[in-house]
Formats: sequence, C-alpha cells, structure tokens
Amino acid sequence: MSGRELRRNLAILPISTVRELTMLTDRQIRYYEQHELVAPKRGKGGQRRFSLNDVDRLLTIKDYLDAGDSTKDIKEIFAKQDRKLQQAKDSEAALRRSLQGEFAQIGRFGHH
Repeated sequence: MSGRELRRNLAILPISTVRELTMLTDRQIRYYEQHELVAPKRGKGGQRRFSLNDVDRLLTIKDYLDAGDSTKDIKEIFAKQDRKLQQAKDSEAALRRSLQGEFAQIGRFGHH
C-alpha cells in the first residue's frame, strides 16, 4: 500500500469535521454506520474517528441516496464492488505466484 493510501486510511477526523465535509447530520452518519455502510474507527474514549476514505464513502452513499437508491441497494452495490476488488487482488496474487514460479524455473535451468 502506498504512503498516500495509508494516509487516506488514517482515522483521524472527528464526526464534527465529517459532518461539515459531507453535509450529513450526526444521526445520518450513525445510521449508515449502524447499517454497516461505513465503519469508522474508535478513538480513546470511544469517539468515532473517520478517514478520508470514510468521507469519500459517505459522499458516495449520499450520491446513491440522491439517485433514489435505498440503503439496502447501496449495501449490495458496495458488496459487489468489494467482491470485484477481492477477485482482482486474488488474480494479481495468483499471477505474481505464477511469475515467481516461472522465474524460479528459469533460474534453475539457466545456471548450469
């Protein structure tokens, strides 16, 4: 994972900042968390801490809702996206293992 992606995953934003960035209410944000559409981390004392990726996800949720999708629809959309992402990661890992195997074979036969 790149340094940029690591920074985007840092859960440092309080709900007050997220509320301002997304124009969602605390109640809406908690509702989306309750329905597992977003999963903020918890800081000391139990307060929610959001990452930039969480903010992006909340904005995406808002866009889907504005387009007429239900929270159930959105959950299914996210699940499908997560499956595709996992399949891509699995394919990439399989390709990497295959190439490593081929390079190992080449290395064995190339050094006589």
